[in-house]
Amino acid sequence: MIRLTALLLAAAPALAQQAEVQTVPDFGDFLVVDGKTVWMTNRGRVEQWSRSGRQASVALPGPCGAMAIKGKYLWVADCKLGALHRIDTRTATLVQTVETGIADKSGELNVVFGGGSIWVASDAKGEVARVNPKTGAITARIAVDPGTSYLAFGEGALWAVSAPKQSVQRIDPAKGAVTARAALGKQPGFLAAGAGGVWVQEQGDGTLVKVDPKAVTVAGRVKVGANLKWGDIDTGASKVWLRTTDDQEYVVIDAKTQAIIARVGPEVKSGALRWTRAGVWTSAHDVHTLKYWPAPALGAKN
Repeated sequence: MIRLTALLLAAAPALAQQAEVQTVPDFGDFLVVDGKTVWMTNRGRVEQWSRSGRQASVALPGPCGAMAIKGKYLWVADCKLGALHRIDTRTATLVQTVETGIADKSGELNVVFGGGSIWVASDAKGEVARVNPKTGAITARIAVDPGTSYLAFGEGALWAVSAPKQSVQRIDPAKGAVTARAALGKQPGFLAAGAGGVWVQEQGDGTLVKVDPKAVTVAGRVKVGANLKWGDIDTGASKVWLRTTDDQEYVVIDAKTQAIIARVGPEVKSGALRWTRAGVWTSAHDVHTLKYWPAPALGAKN
């Protein structure tokens, strides 16, 4: 039976946690963790930031969407070129551009690593490109539901979400094909695979849905707010970390009970989030900030 956890905004405690705040000019947005630093997309560039400031910058025509790191290389989608860039993080230099195509040139997409490959949604008609991370060669183009752009790798598979088809699809990396799918709510978006589930923002409904990764069926829903448009999501420490646009900066959800543990920070509109064992990074492009929320708040080190 599907369990719906309907909690009012006031039902979850607000956490009085202090963040380290840095000002990021222009439009700092998507994040990926690189050791004790993060890489961030910005207008015409990607930047590396530590807790003490900007460390590096690489000029690109149109970096967009969530990024992936494999070894010393950062993989970034480019919505202007319809391509995938490989950047050496040690030297902050562009070493390769792969003409994969990009499914959603508005930037609502993920580049992910898993199963020995880099993956990106490459065509709005319904395609995911599989890329060899050592050579940059495109090794497969996998048919998926039209409008698929959101990806996550974890729980033994690649997971892909189509907002217009309201579907989540399991892609078997060994078979290179969709092997199961489940129906979702209104305007599904960013997702994360981990903590025993596949967690998808149902942006139009204001809910977070848990998909059972084995049965590929909906296993529960958490009502977070009126909507969850334009946020971000990650998992870690047996929790789901959900960047929101309205009501607060982010929400923490217990992955086992699907209860909202805390609502953190004031509303700062859209941005990204990435969890680490030492703390949580959040960006807010409308107010030009990058924040670091140190552990041990909410058991981040658990």
